[in-house]
Amino acid sequence: MNELEEAMKAEGLSKSAMARRMRTSRAQLDRLLDPQNDEVQLDTLQRAAAAVGRRLTIELV
Repeated sequence: MNELEEAMKAEGLSKSAMARRMRTSRAQLDRLLDPQNDEVQLDTLQRAAAAVGRRLTIELV
C-alpha cells in the first residue's frame, strides 16, 4: 500500500470520495494509484495530497 492509499484509509475515504475531493474521475484516481503507471502529473499528485490534508514534497537524493 502506498502513502496515498494509507492516507485515504486513515481519513476513511473511499476511492469515489477521494476522486470527488480531487475534483477528478474515479478512473483518474485509479490511474494515480496504479503502481505500474509512471505517467502521473505533478499537479495531480498535489491535488491528491491536498485532498488528504498533506503536502507534496519532491526530493532529489
